[in-house]
Amino acid sequence: MSRFRIAERMASFSHAFWGFIDLLRSQHNSRVHLLATVLVVALAFWLRLERADWIALLVAVALVWVTEALNTALEYLADAAVPEHHPLIGKAKDVAATAVLIAALVAAVIGLLVFLPALFPALFGGSPAA
Repeated sequence: MSRFRIAERMASFSHAFWGFIDLLRSQHNSRVHLLATVLVVALAFWLRLERADWIALLVAVALVWVTEALNTALEYLADAAVPEHHPLIGKAKDVAATAVLIAALVAAVIGLLVFLPALFPALFGGSPAA
């Protein structure tokens, strides 16, 4: 077992940071996710949402980002392992993309469940967020 070294831990954070930059540069959908994340956080601050709503939104946002990152990692590995077209690699990529779609749809539903009552309290029988 190797010893804990601060420099190695810092290097791992650096790799993660550059992985995120690569994700943003290489994946068009990740830039859509970034815009959505910024809008969700800004709207949540503006509406002064409760802690439980924040938790739901942050879990939903994280789920989308995690699935997008894993989908991209799978695509990179598949392309490196089998550069030529292979039907099973194509199926694996499609299924991984489906995971991102599912996460994004669930995140959208969570966003609606959180934001609609906060934006339109009269429709949902509550008082407006102040």
